[in-house]
Amino acid sequence: REEALSFGFSLLAKDGRARRGRVTTSRGTIETPAFMPVGTAATVKAMMPESVAATGAEILLCNTYHLMLRPGAERVSRLGGLHPFMNWNKPILTDSGGYQVFSLKDLRKKMDETGVTFQSHLDGSKHTLTPERSIQIQHLLDADITMAFDECTDWPATHADAAKSMRLSMRWARRSREAFVDRPGYAIFGIVQGSTYPDLREESAKALAGIGFHGYAIGGLAVGEPKKEREETLAATEPFLPEDKPRYMMGVGKPQDIVAAVALGVDMFDCVLPTRSGRTAQAFTRDGPLNLRNAKFAEDTRPIDPECGCPACRRYTRAYIHHLIRAGEILGPMLLTWHNLHYYQDLMRDIRAAIVEGRFAAWREGFERRLGVGGEENGEE
Repeated sequence: REEALSFGFSLLAKDGRARRGRVTTSRGTIETPAFMPVGTAATVKAMMPESVAATGAEILLCNTYHLMLRPGAERVSRLGGLHPFMNWNKPILTDSGGYQVFSLKDLRKKMDETGVTFQSHLDGSKHTLTPERSIQIQHLLDADITMAFDECTDWPATHADAAKSMRLSMRWARRSREAFVDRPGYAIFGIVQGSTYPDLREESAKALAGIGFHGYAIGGLAVGEPKKEREETLAATEPFLPEDKPRYMMGVGKPQDIVAAVALGVDMFDCVLPTRSGRTAQAFTRDGPLNLRNAKFAEDTRPIDPECGCPACRRYTRAYIHHLIRAGEILGPMLLTWHNLHYYQDLMRDIRAAIVEGRFAAWREGFERRLGVGGEENGEE
């Protein structure tokens, strides 16, 4: 317990650029590479917190923007913080609200050096989010990992626009770091921006390292750019990220994209894909995704994935889940979400084992050959 009182990162093994590590927080350890299920409004949709933990998840992501609007950060603080509020005693990472400023830009009224003024998507009320307020909200929520406030750059963007946006984010990053209250077991991560321009990514990574954060995120990717450009940008950014700190790629994503990013040195991931897909009848399997709405599953007595040990696969058939989906029964999305989150945690476990055993490249080749191509788009929920 004494060791767990401070935040830290241990690099346990490397295989090429792939890293096997461990993040230590006061609320427990996170084995990396790690996938964080998304609990935007203090809940992982269609799941009980105990069920999420049972999949092997060791950390969740919650959302500053949504929680500041409802139920309000001050209220969550009065109720003891996010952990008891949502019955989750493991670490929580909160994103800063920067992505929502990007994704809900139709509601954005003003953005300048100070911060962003926007209308609530709930009731139209006006709010201002600054780096200082974002960090204060995350402190009130009692997040174990706080994210610096940034602007997620549009794609495509000219070099000049991307540079202007990135440099604003770097100034906000310094203000975020200064506003963060250092205490044992808690951390703040900086976010690298710069669109798909390697020189801007290098400048951003060096600026953040100069400020000094507990971890570093790669933001502004998985926002519409081609997969090849995303991987080239990540490959160009990684050498400038401190090796002794965790690296987090925001909003990624598809299983094959996670594997590709692990191969380029990333440690942490989040995405709504497994939960959103579970609510739209899509199941991830070791042989590629299935759409359980399809009529061909109406009399299929096999489990979703014969190699999966989740309750949905152990106890229910494809035929039954197909029936639930067609009948509009809520149990269908619940079972598919449970399965998908379990699949993602199994994937991360397999990745960690392959890195430790020095067979990651061979494992990846087999994984990609078997998986085939498929999946939905990245996003937030």
